[in-house]
Amino acid sequence: MPWLSLTIQLSLRAAINPTLALDLIRVSWRFRSRRWYLHPPFLPLPAMTYVRWRMHTVYGDHHAVPPVADVIRYARWAGRQKNTA
Repeated sequence: MPWLSLTIQLSLRAAINPTLALDLIRVSWRFRSRRWYLHPPFLPLPAMTYVRWRMHTVYGDHHAVPPVADVIRYARWAGRQKNTA
């Protein structure tokens, strides 16, 4: 449920801020699993092993859910990096 809550909160923020929406879409596309189109549910979702590893490296807990502010901060940073490259 916490991941669903995070998704809903980010979706609401993206709905009122198109620039943030683009940054979040870019970040989610970067995190997708390779060859996602070959396995059900045929959605470009990240591999759970990768997500757990990232949560452990950032928050020290494999089952952590990042705060909305952290996700937005990272998406904004990644969006700026794309524009300067």
